[in-house]
Amino acid sequence: MNAELFVDVTPDHLSLALMEDKRLVELRKETSNVQFAVGDIYLGKVKKIMPGLNAAFIDVGYEKDAFLHYLDLGPQFRSLQKFLNIAQAKKGVVSLHKLKPESDINKNGTIPEVLTAGQQVLVQVAKEPISTKGPRLTSELSIAGRNIVLLPFSDKVSVSQKLSSSDERARLKRLLTSIKPKNYGVIIRTVAEGKQAAELDKELRMLVKRWEEHTSRIKDVKAPGLVMGEIGRTTALLRDILNPSFNSIYVNDEEVCKEIKEYVGLISPDRQKIVKQYKGAAGIFDQFMVNRQIKALFGKTVSFKSGAYLIIEHTEALHVIDVNSGNRSKSASNQENNALEVNLAAADEIARQLRLRDMGGIIVVDFIDMQNNENRQKVFEKMKQAMASDRTKHNILPLSKFGLMQITRQRVRPEMHINTAEGCPTCNGTGTIVPSLFWPEKIEAAVKKAVQDLKMKKLILKVHPMVHAYLKKGFPSQVLKWKFKYTHGLSVVPSDSLGILEYKILDNEKNEVDL
Repeated sequence: MNAELFVDVTPDHLSLALMEDKRLVELRKETSNVQFAVGDIYLGKVKKIMPGLNAAFIDVGYEKDAFLHYLDLGPQFRSLQKFLNIAQAKKGVVSLHKLKPESDINKNGTIPEVLTAGQQVLVQVAKEPISTKGPRLTSELSIAGRNIVLLPFSDKVSVSQKLSSSDERARLKRLLTSIKPKNYGVIIRTVAEGKQAAELDKELRMLVKRWEEHTSRIKDVKAPGLVMGEIGRTTALLRDILNPSFNSIYVNDEEVCKEIKEYVGLISPDRQKIVKQYKGAAGIFDQFMVNRQIKALFGKTVSFKSGAYLIIEHTEALHVIDVNSGNRSKSASNQENNALEVNLAAADEIARQLRLRDMGGIIVVDFIDMQNNENRQKVFEKMKQAMASDRTKHNILPLSKFGLMQITRQRVRPEMHINTAEGCPTCNGTGTIVPSLFWPEKIEAAVKKAVQDLKMKKLILKVHPMVHAYLKKGFPSQVLKWKFKYTHGLSVVPSDSLGILEYKILDNEKNEVDL
């Protein structure tokens, strides 16, 4: 498998696209000032106790109070509170390995037994704000690294269940048990397989140092306030997915490229050369055909093989996927075999769509009806195989007698939604056809305004590829005329993400200009 990562950095947002064998499989798009990311640790304040829910609402600075359930407090909650009280009273590092642990809380207890309104607590974001809900919190703090996850206040060492070798599991567990500090627990990740003591010890020390550096400043944090932020989204994704199949990471921003190079050099020094800065005039997603795949894959209807297609619908409670054979040629010998072929192909595309759109919660898939129980089992096994590479926790149930498959997939951030519909190029969505269309004149008027009214000497004009071809046609082309007429600092680039009657004018810093 050949994997490539493309990072598009603009002043407003950061987009990550992961392609495997030239097929888009993951997409992340977030605003640059994103807050309350999974992994962030906050000093929060208890706003309201809800005995009926056995939970509390915590103020962490978000517009809606965050939710903390009793079962998410963790057994060592009293030790955490003791540490917090010491850290708020003392300047500098509080050595956790010297702290005497308190007794565990009762696993069948109630929230009023341990929390009171106005109390300050250390919490970590477990789920980002989704829809009308605030963040979901936990007090079982963890700091993720490449090979291990550090668990302050725990004293256990556990190994990822995906690591199959019993000898290797035992070796890693013995190794981490012998080197970890007291009052710290460790989860050993799958990628730690085969790693030597020196490398794991170095990472463990780095995570402990990071914890101590951030918690030493708790005294200066006023609740609600951020204590420790998760590392950058780009490096967080790399931390989880970087593997030998990666051959290229393209970034269109110099600073982010440098940050990624440093991180890759830290976790895999021999792979630093795969990070490359993209300096082309066209957008990075346009140059590498990412935008074309986005438009084809994020609609309500998704075609996948020989005319077969999926219909994907979203509701507040669940997602529904309908499998249709469409106008597919019936090459199979009978209806049952034809249904099996379509369903097996659909399983691959569904697994890709779940990962690509980051769909979470309950997903119900309506496969084409099959009478043979053996064929139903084949589709079930195919779906499990297709989703084996999905890092998000999920559970798949066999097909019911109605041909429905139920899937649950952990949801920790809002689902990726991109509007792929475009307005009518003739009426521009108004429903009224104008007598004539002077589109180049309208663009020229915008360029003229940017140069003469806003005094811009350098500007980037982004247009649909078809409009770009028209403007560059002939000699002298329309673009060349505009350069001589207004400014030689005019640069016209095509963008697949724009509709045919859309354009954008950007300044030299790639900020969109409001005309």
